Amino acid sequence: MPKAVAAAADALAAAPDVTLLGHVNPDADALGSALALGRALKQRGSTVRVSFGHPDKPAHSLRDLDVDGLVVPASQVPAAPPLLVVCDSGSLGRLGRLADRVKKTIAAGGEVVVLDHHVANTRYGTLHVVDESAEATALIVLRVLDELGAELDMPIARCLYAGLVTDTRSFRHAGAEVHRVAARLLEAGVDPEATTKTLLDTHPFGFLGMLSGVLGKAELETSAARGMGFVHATVRKADSDGLGSEDVDSVIDVLRTTSEAEVAAVLKEIGTDHWSVSLRADSRIDVSHVANACGGGGHRLASGFTTHGHEQQVLASIRTALEAAPLLR
Repeated sequence: MPKAVAAAADALAAAPDVTLLGHVNPDADALGSALALGRALKQRGSTVRVSFGHPDKPAHSLRDLDVDGLVVPASQVPAAPPLLVVCDSGSLGRLGRLADRVKKTIAAGGEVVVLDHHVANTRYGTLHVVDESAEATALIVLRVLDELGAELDMPIARCLYAGLVTDTRSFRHAGAEVHRVAARLLEAGVDPEATTKTLLDTHPFGFLGMLSGVLGKAELETSAARGMGFVHATVRKADSDGLGSEDVDSVIDVLRTTSEAEVAAVLKEIGTDHWSVSLRADSRIDVSHVANACGGGGHRLASGFTTHGHEQQVLASIRTALEAAPLLR
């Protein structure tokens, strides 16, 4: 890992033009990691852009992280950037319509640096800084920033803190290194209350009605997931009219609190028989196996996938995959 970090820093230090990508529908770790590194490179004099395959703008709760205006729509990403950095994406498929930029960059002899912490990373770039034991990609980006000798100013620290606090469930799944890094970020000027309120504790009034309706139709299957319980809910497009993607994504955080269920799933309708599915486990089942079996990926306790099919077909595929998923303890 130290050699890979040094190699990535060398490539970035010498680059006059850098494009940074996050996965589609970027979360705080993907976008925060890209923006933190992007700001440091901009301060070094590089031309920098940050983008993702979908949508054209990040969620409202994340927009304050882009203090330098680095985010551009996918249409403004060069066809074959000379140096491409991909943050927090375990596979090409997670890049959506920008996956072809990786292929074209490599074909043109350019460098593709992958910074990630997903266990199932497919090593699709030319240089990989992948640490499956890291709780967030933000930790890996910080190592690269330190290798570059970049100043850890408040905007950079805030982007990294956003990635940490969200990917560790507010530090519930955080080891000692994460807490040491968090202290360092606070010392750099991060206001934890202001940062987390925007990310985790702010919703429009309409969210309450959506949540009530969706959770009122949730179903608990106590015999599923090897008898450990499976709870699921469906958010249809009509339920989420006028709400942001971050509001819909937060439904899983409430559903997962069901004490009788080891595994929770939220099916989010994105088109006719087209679904984005979020999976969460309490502690005993590896839901990354379930997501992989359904064409997606993620972490052992938090994963997801997109798929086509009838709602009941999607649920059936999850039930089947749960029976074969590895137990964590």
